[in-house]
Amino acid sequence: MDKYIYDEKNGLWYEVQGDYYLPCLKLPKEESRHIGVWGQRHLRYLKQHRKGLYSELLISGKLNDYLADINEQAEEMFSRLVKQLAEKEGVTEAIKAENQMLWVQKMNSIRSAAMEVVSNDLIYA
Repeated sequence: MDKYIYDEKNGLWYEVQGDYYLPCLKLPKEESRHIGVWGQRHLRYLKQHRKGLYSELLISGKLNDYLADINEQAEEMFSRLVKQLAEKEGVTEAIKAENQMLWVQKMNSIRSAAMEVVSNDLIYA
């Protein structure tokens, strides 16, 4: 019994494991791009709630790029929202110089609101 055989009908190599010939399958190589916090959150969401999409992206080799793109979009959206909300609330460097605790309190509130918006609109959608 040969360890490997080639099937000309489908173009696959098969390897003997026990009494069976199993196909030698490999996933395509993916580029390694950084997947940050937002990408990891979206990955967790895909695994739990969108299993079909997760499997499709994983098998096609596009999962890493997809998550890196989501992460970049989420970071840009978060930064933009924090800036816009800070301007709207009137949180300036002058407040930071006068009363640091008030500034930290307001900025934490703004960051929480921005995180909620990004999570609802991009990560868990």
